[in-house]
Amino acid sequence: MDERKIEIEASPALTADEAEPKRRRKSIVREYAEAIAIAVLLALVIRSLVVQAFTIPSGSMMDTLLVGDYILVNKFLYGPELPLLDWRMPAIRDPRRGDIIVFKYPQDEKRDFIKRIVATAGERVQVRGHQVLVNGRPLQEPYTKFADSGGGRGAEAYCGYAYGCEPTLVPPDSYFVMGDNRDNSQDSRYWGFVKRDKIKGKAFLIYWSWDGDRHWLRWWRLANYIS
Repeated sequence: MDERKIEIEASPALTADEAEPKRRRKSIVREYAEAIAIAVLLALVIRSLVVQAFTIPSGSMMDTLLVGDYILVNKFLYGPELPLLDWRMPAIRDPRRGDIIVFKYPQDEKRDFIKRIVATAGERVQVRGHQVLVNGRPLQEPYTKFADSGGGRGAEAYCGYAYGCEPTLVPPDSYFVMGDNRDNSQDSRYWGFVKRDKIKGKAFLIYWSWDGDRHWLRWWRLANYIS
């Protein structure tokens, strides 16, 4: 019986010098992938727990904040909400009167609002003309803006607000907030109080400002701390 032999020619083994570039390419790709993954993860953690960027779309906080200001909000200060969990980390401190805060709009929590706290839980707030009274004492508010400069500050006048016309007690874990541009602001005077757990953080820095009407950079507002 004729036995035929089949010879299989083995491919020559790669030399060390030839294999090294392939290993190097795989190593570089892996390093880049790991670096990108870590960067994305850190960005998500920072955005969720530490600092988040927002832009100002309306004039309700003029002249403190202008339309086109890009701001940073400190979420860590008040205790950030953990993603996908109904739980907050411990706060460094509670929100205070005078803080400018970003919060979920009570009538539509998909929208974010920014206002200034004028009264905290347990305080009685009243709005009389251009004057805000807290526990019967007038607030000194040099940052406010009004459509007119008349003598209505503190004057007795008809009040058509839903909240604050009479001394109004701020409920527990709640805040009474108002815009600095008082005649152009939908705030607690109209829709009530902001709950503590709806506050996202405290605005603290303008990092960019673009004048959309004139199409130029407001360079003098860059890196300005918000107060």
